Amino acid sequence: MKLLLLLPIALYLGGGLKRPLFVFAALAELAYLGSRGIQLGRLPLIGPHDTLLFFSTACALMAIPFLFSRGVGGSSPFRWGVSLLAAVTTLMALPFPAFNMPMPPILNTLWFELHVALAFFAYALFGIGAILGIVYLQRAERPLLDLQYRAALVGFSFFSASMTSGGIWGYYAWGTYWLWTPKEFWTSILWLYYGFYLHIRLKGQAWERGVAWGGIIGFGVTMFTYLGVSLLMKSSHSF
Repeated sequence: MKLLLLLPIALYLGGGLKRPLFVFAALAELAYLGSRGIQLGRLPLIGPHDTLLFFSTACALMAIPFLFSRGVGGSSPFRWGVSLLAAVTTLMALPFPAFNMPMPPILNTLWFELHVALAFFAYALFGIGAILGIVYLQRAERPLLDLQYRAALVGFSFFSASMTSGGIWGYYAWGTYWLWTPKEFWTSILWLYYGFYLHIRLKGQAWERGVAWGGIIGFGVTMFTYLGVSLLMKSSHSF
């Protein structure tokens, strides 16, 4: 079944040239995740295979409105950027086994699924913001910076909602809203970082390049929070 993922990977790479191919790739990957969900009877959110695919699909779906927006629609570098992000993330998922086990009791709650899904929507928007920042540094087109800010703002809102639902899940699972595990520690750093980043824009035009770089660096913090902590540190939140 994993071989079916070669189709969206190929379409994503073609999506750098044509927007419809990117949309078809997103729909193909969404169909794969949907079939996994039907097979499992739950959202596919356990293990690196499913979480990487969920992240890739979230990146693609969140990027579609930007691809057709007036400010970025004609920007080929942005199309290539989001296409490569989605394709590489999908490719990273292939070597990992797909876990078909039932949802563990501690995770079998709507609050867990809401927590993880909202977090990946936020991660995806932070990634899109980073790509917009890179293109802005190349072209210095103000609409790109405005879109980067909107992506970060919506992503921050999703992330705040994810932390809230995660706290509720933690209370039901462990009897406390916060445990200060490595994942939770870096989650708080990421939230504070983007809270600070969203205020840099108030500094005015002199800080525009700084805002662009802030979005790029923020995605690095995002990926460490998602992958780095899971791979390098022991945490109850690993994948």
